[in-house]
Amino acid sequence: MSSTFVIAISDLTFVWPDGTGVFDGLNAAIGPGHVGLVGSNGAGKSTLLRVIAGDLHSVRGSVTAPERLGYLRQDLGLAAGQRVDEVLGIASVRNALHRIESGAGTDAEFDIVGSRWDVEQQAVALLGKLGLHYVAGDVAALDRRLDTLSGGETVLLGLVAELLREPEVLLLDEPTNNLDQVARQRLYQVIDQFSGTVVTVSHDRELLERVSTIAELRHGEIRSFGGNFSEYERIVDAEQEAARAAIRDARGDVRKQARELVETRIKLDRRLRYGQKMWDQKREPKIIMNERKRQAQVSAGKLRNNHIGKLDDAKDQLTQAQEQLRDDREIRVDLPDTRLYPGQDVIDLEEVTLACGPTVTLKIAGPERIALTGRNGVGKTTLLHRIRTEPPKVPWRMLPQRLDIFDEEKSVFENVAATAPHVTAERIRAQLARFLFRGADADILAEALSGGERLRAALAMLLLADPAPKLLLLDEPTNNLDLPSLRHLTEALAGFQGALIVVSHDPRFLADIGATREVELSAQGLAEIPFG
Repeated sequence: MSSTFVIAISDLTFVWPDGTGVFDGLNAAIGPGHVGLVGSNGAGKSTLLRVIAGDLHSVRGSVTAPERLGYLRQDLGLAAGQRVDEVLGIASVRNALHRIESGAGTDAEFDIVGSRWDVEQQAVALLGKLGLHYVAGDVAALDRRLDTLSGGETVLLGLVAELLREPEVLLLDEPTNNLDQVARQRLYQVIDQFSGTVVTVSHDRELLERVSTIAELRHGEIRSFGGNFSEYERIVDAEQEAARAAIRDARGDVRKQARELVETRIKLDRRLRYGQKMWDQKREPKIIMNERKRQAQVSAGKLRNNHIGKLDDAKDQLTQAQEQLRDDREIRVDLPDTRLYPGQDVIDLEEVTLACGPTVTLKIAGPERIALTGRNGVGKTTLLHRIRTEPPKVPWRMLPQRLDIFDEEKSVFENVAATAPHVTAERIRAQLARFLFRGADADILAEALSGGERLRAALAMLLLADPAPKLLLLDEPTNNLDLPSLRHLTEALAGFQGALIVVSHDPRFLADIGATREVELSAQGLAEIPFG
């Protein structure tokens, strides 16, 4: 691929069938190199990738991209019964190859194989390169069904399928979701070695630190920043500090102009009263007094309009400065009812055998924050579900990976109220405001929520439930989150005073929420390992 190649987006306008607009006249050029596409949930990052890939069609405008384009979707949409080779798109080539090798090949099957005589070895090599543990140089791995793979293995399989197509441009939508640390490192290496243009939507800080450009999608426009995510943050932080200073200056100017306008009006009122007094006393000829009155009115009007104009200009400057300031609202919750005391029994699993094989023992007492780690497919989610069935010795709630805990046809308020039937509506709305659902925002239907809003609503359902949960089970809670939403999640958990068990492959997130212990699940059971 030419080093000068870019994805060109011209006048792109996209509207969902229900009339919701996403882009209106978007223009951008992406590439070359490795690009991190960032922006808040709901900004349209995944939608843009789908338009570039041709999955969605705009109502106006165009996208220019190479024909050989790979696209790893956030939701792969794969059927459990599919075989690995079907996902990789090489099933027909393998079938033709095997018939040729058996001596029964037809001309049509030779055409199907073409020059891809080593397709099986190439596929197995790529699978092994990404660390899929069931691959040991054996092409029989290509016959496995997807329902025997973990979520993380399926993601890696999807990436291999795209790489086998030898694309010039690779579009990746949250590629590290569900991947353990070993798998992530292998994925980083494969992406680093890809010589074409890569456009990655991700909340994974380490992945974003490896890109050469950050493209920010905000308010329907794309702005490019040279460098990795740290450099992008440095630039944005500097701009925000300048915006805050401009707001302070503009507010000061508004106050100054408002004060001067008041002072001017007082002076003009004094002049008016003096002029009226002179008129009443008729100390000068009427023609002179009328001319003075006229001149005074003209002068007063100019003076007043001058100060009103200055005040309006100062207000415009303030508005412009405020528009440069990003929304940095924070979730602020105080949850004393979730408090656990040191030594208080929470979980006591003794030699429990999981359906996936391992036998585990797990004891938790007091407000511990447990990081549950382990390789993809080992059974971490299975363990969380087993904990639910024991049950724990304190009130608990679980945050599933897909956040599928809502009645989609009910509002945020109604969903939260259902978990707290004895709490007044006024109390629920006051608490929802702390989760940034203020006023009418609390009445939005769950099905209409963006990704970040969905997370905040799910957290509200968990943390505002009655009785208050003293144990939270969180299954890959950072999946699909943009960075502001990740901050919101961390803020909410900071106010939680109970015990946590968190399945996550994000060491920075685990450190930020104050994880106190790490237990690793393997085929041999649970093992305590040094945290950090």
